Amino acid sequence: MTEKVLKQKQLLRAKRKLRTRGKICGVANKPRVSVFKSNKYFYAQAINDEQGITLASVDGKKLGLSNNKEDAKKIANEFVNALKKANITEVVFDRNGYLYHGVVAAFADTLRENGIKL
Repeated sequence: MTEKVLKQKQLLRAKRKLRTRGKICGVANKPRVSVFKSNKYFYAQAINDEQGITLASVDGKKLGLSNNKEDAKKIANEFVNALKKANITEVVFDRNGYLYHGVVAAFADTLRENGIKL
């Protein structure tokens, strides 16, 4: 891709991120689950925005899992375990400017299947 196209894609993601972040906020009993995906790995964390602390997190790189749908489901299962240890059953999903498609959708669907309310 050319440099101009890459800058345009980054700008559009940043706009989507700010637009969604202005509407959602995580609290202690219903934290915000923020996801990040790089070209190789997938990360997620549950954040209490009132206090500015991370309640639970999962790192695909440390688990040795890459950024694809099958591994996103495995990462989501690990994240559900971390959420249950923190006694969290309901969250607000922050897709972090990414489209709700592919890896992000697979992660969110697996959270729902394991009893986490989004």
